Amino acid sequence: MLEDKPTLYAIDFGTSNSLLCGVNARGVDAPLPLDPSASDPSVFRSILFFSETTEQYFGAQALERYVVEGMRGRFLRSLKRFLPMPSFEETRIGSKAVKLEELIGVFLREMRRRANAHYGVDVRRALFGRPARFSDSDANDALAEERLGAAANFAGFSEVHFCPEPTAAAYDFRSRLTEPKVVLVADFGGGTSDFTVARLTPDEQEVEVLAIGGVSIAGDAFDGSIMRSKVSRHFGADVKYKVPFGSNVLSMPRPLMEALCSPAETCLLAQRDIMAFLRDIKSGSLGKDDKQHIDQLLCLVEDSLGFQLFESIEHAKRELSDSEATTLKFDYPGIDIAEPITRAEFQTFSAPQVDAILGSLDRTLAESGLGAAGIDLVCCTGGTARVAALSAGIQSRFGAEKLVRLRSLHSVIQGLGERARTFA
Repeated sequence: MLEDKPTLYAIDFGTSNSLLCGVNARGVDAPLPLDPSASDPSVFRSILFFSETTEQYFGAQALERYVVEGMRGRFLRSLKRFLPMPSFEETRIGSKAVKLEELIGVFLREMRRRANAHYGVDVRRALFGRPARFSDSDANDALAEERLGAAANFAGFSEVHFCPEPTAAAYDFRSRLTEPKVVLVADFGGGTSDFTVARLTPDEQEVEVLAIGGVSIAGDAFDGSIMRSKVSRHFGADVKYKVPFGSNVLSMPRPLMEALCSPAETCLLAQRDIMAFLRDIKSGSLGKDDKQHIDQLLCLVEDSLGFQLFESIEHAKRELSDSEATTLKFDYPGIDIAEPITRAEFQTFSAPQVDAILGSLDRTLAESGLGAAGIDLVCCTGGTARVAALSAGIQSRFGAEKLVRLRSLHSVIQGLGERARTFA
C-alpha cells in the first residue's frame, strides 16, 4: 500500500486484460483489485456489455450479465485491436452511433472511477502502456496512439503519457538484477508482439533502450488461424451457392470469413444487411451440409456466441502448448462441434504468424547492433509465449540458458508503475 495518496495512475490497457496501479514520487502500489468478481481481482478483463436498455457492465460482470440477459445486447471485446484501423470509426449501441474513442473511453473511465473510489482521490494524470507498434503503417500507428489519448481524455485524464509495453517490462525485470545486463524483453499479448533490447543497470533510474520493435500479430491471430483452418467450415467457409436466376457457382465471400476469424470482428457480422445476405446464401446453397453450416453461422451471430467460441479455441491452443493433440469442443443448441487438432497441424497453419513474429524479433536485434550473441538474458511475458513453435524459435536463437519467464500479466503494469514515478 502506498504511504501517501497516488498522484498518477499507471495503466496497462490490453486487448484481453487491463490492469492499473497507483503511483507517487515515493513508491508504486500493487495492481489494484479493480474487479472483485474475477478470479484474480487485479486483472480486469477488457470487456464491455451494453444491455438492450444500454446499461453498462465491465469485466467479469459484463460476461455474467451477458449470459443473464440471454446474450442480447452488445458484447464487445478486443477493442484495442481497432485503434490503428482508420476504417473503424464507430458502431451502434442501441439507436446511438458511438465512436471507438468513446467506447474505449467508457471502459477507461470505469477503471479510473474504481481506482479513485479505492484511494479516495481524483487522479487526472496517467501513464499508459502502448505496443511497440500498433501497426506496420507509421500513419496508423500514430492514429492509434492519438485515439488512445482521446479515449483517456474522455475518461477524465487531462495529462496522458505513453510508454512502450516491453520497455515497461524491462523496468520490472531490472529490480531482479545484481549486475548490468543487456536484456531482450519479448511481450506476447493478445493483439501485438513487442520487443525491447535494453541495457539494464541496477539502481539506475533510467533504462537504456537500444532498440524497439514489434508486429500487430499475437494471441488473437493464433486463435484466428485455428478458426480459419479447423472451425470455419462448420460455419459456412466452404459453402457453394447460386443467386436467384443466376448460373454461376459462388463461394462464401472471403471478407465475411476473415471477420469470422477475428475475435474482435465477429460481433460486426450482426449487421442487418449481412444477416440478410447470409440468409440469401442459405436459400441458394448447393452442398448437402451447406444449409446446416449457414444455420450454425446464423445461430453464432444472432446469439452473440463469438466470445464463447473463441474461449473454446483459446483453451485448445493452450492445451497444445503441453500436449501433442486435443479436441476443440463447442456445444450449444443448434451447434455441436468436436474437432480434433494436433500440435503438428497447428504448427503448420500458424507458421505465417510465427514467421512474422520471429522476423520482427530478428529486425529488432539487427537494429540494436548486437544480434542474438550480444543478448545476456531473454525475458518473455504474455501467454502467447507458450506457443510451442514460437518458444522453439526463440530458444533456437538464444539457447535455453538465457531464457527467463516474467510474470505473465503483472510484469508490464509493475514496470509502468516504476516508469511513472519519473512523472509523479
